[in-house]
This record gives sequence, C-alpha cells and structure tokens, in this order.
Amino acid sequence: MRPLVRSLALVFAMHASAHGAEKTLFDFAIAADARAWQIVTDDVMGGTSSSRIEIVDGVGVFRGEVSLENNGGFASVRSLPAAHELAGAGAFVIRVRGDGRRYTFTARTVEGSHATVYQATFQPAPHEWTEHRLPVAAFVPTFRGRVRAGAPALDAATVVSVGFLISDRQAGPFRLEIAWIKAAKPARP
Repeated sequence: MRPLVRSLALVFAMHASAHGAEKTLFDFAIAADARAWQIVTDDVMGGTSSSRIEIVDGVGVFRGEVSLENNGGFASVRSLPAAHELAGAGAFVIRVRGDGRRYTFTARTVEGSHATVYQATFQPAPHEWTEHRLPVAAFVPTFRGRVRAGAPALDAATVVSVGFLISDRQAGPFRLEIAWIKAAKPARP
C-alpha cells in the first residue's frame, strides 16, 4: 500500500472506530510497527524461555519457546505505555489465530516492576481466526502471576498498556497471531 493511502486508511479507521461502539487500539494491517511492543520473558528471574513479536503480512505474530528450566515458564509481549482514553469501555475484543494453547490478555494501568497486571485468559481454536470478547469486569488483578488481594477492579479509563502472555506450564513452541485489539462499550440489554 502506498504511504499516502496507508495514512488515509489509518486516519479513517481511527475516526470510524472512535465514534462507534468500538475503539481500535491496534490494527496490525494498518499501523504495523513491532517497535511499539516490548518482550518480557522469564529470563528476568533466571528462566530460559524466548519470544519475539514481528509483523508478517499485516498480522502481529507473537512466537517463541517456553522453557520450564530454572523455574521459568512464561513469555509475554506488551504495548508501550500510551493514553488510550478508554473511559466507558466494558470489554476488550481481540481477533487472533492460535495454536491450541491457552493465552492471557493483559492490561496495565501503571508501568513499573511493582504494578498490578490485570489478566483474562482465552484459548483460541488451533489454526482458525477467532474473536474473543473479554469483559473488563472479568479481569483478575495479579502481581508476578499471583492474584493480588485487595487490588481495585480494572478501570478501563486508566489502561496504559495491553499485551499477551503465555504461562500454561507447558514447555515447547508457541505462536499467536493477532489481527487487531479493540475496546468495546458495554453491550446494551
């Protein structure tokens, strides 16, 4: 796609989604830049898992290998902090294609090593594109993989970063393809 056409498509997508029931946070077909994401693996605590994210044909591909050696067992990717302005969002909606393994979608309201990480798990069907609606009210507050008692419920208005995590206690390769991530208004009864 030519640069001008791509820029106009990005502006149109942002305008159209911001005024509807959904707001697009990331659309890898339009704004394909892997530098807006950072990898965090269990090597921060001595583990040997590895991962990376890259953009392939307009799709974000989060892949690598989970190792259980040295008390490891997780790999994650998260967006760099940004003001997403998600007040009133009732759910995150993701379009993904997985490998049959269980993944976690994460949301952070502050950055830092002591921050609460809000998590919601999902398991996409292997090798099929699926959409998952993850209600904000269902996110669990955690700290280093454990439930953080007494932490407030997730408030979408304060989310500064989103991401994906694999920590299913299974060693081996993984691959999760991500088409887009959106925030949606609560469904009306």
